[in-house]
Amino acid sequence: MSKPLSVVLIDDNPTRAEIVELGLRDAGYVLLARLDGTHDLATRVNVLQPDVIVVSIDSPSRDAIEDLRRTTEQQPRPIALFADRSDPAIIAAGMEAGVSAYVVKGLTQDRVQPVVDVAVAHFNRYHAMREELDRARLSLVERKTVDRAKGFLMEQKGIGEEAAYKLLRKLAMDQNKRIGEVAQDLLTYAKALKF
Repeated sequence: MSKPLSVVLIDDNPTRAEIVELGLRDAGYVLLARLDGTHDLATRVNVLQPDVIVVSIDSPSRDAIEDLRRTTEQQPRPIALFADRSDPAIIAAGMEAGVSAYVVKGLTQDRVQPVVDVAVAHFNRYHAMREELDRARLSLVERKTVDRAKGFLMEQKGIGEEAAYKLLRKLAMDQNKRIGEVAQDLLTYAKALKF
């Protein structure tokens, strides 16, 4: 069985916060702290290390959205935001800042868990796609580096493309490195020797 999710709740309204706290407790989440606002949120999140941030608020201010953005840039994690009222520009800014689930008008105790679950699922899916994109970019960069290193070897040793690739692959195996790393090392050394 997996451990229950830990949550930091941000709400300056005690009545509304109690609704959210009851919903979190019913869902089996662990409430680490209830904060009155987003001021210095990145530091608080760093200290508390919650799995999820839940914000319930009348209407998020630009400052609150900016605090959420700073926090997600430094320490990405799912954010579920309940707002009593909002406008499309604020919703868009919130989503751009890293809010994973944004609910306007609809805060009830029984809705807390589904919204938090959606925030976590959306966050996980987004970050999996980001990691896949980063791997694809790295692969493309490495492929270009390997091609340049093969070209260098072909020119310096007077060998064909297949032989140059085999040589790079052998060097990588001998050094217990990825072929892209060996290719980059080779190009770095070649550039250093040119001056």
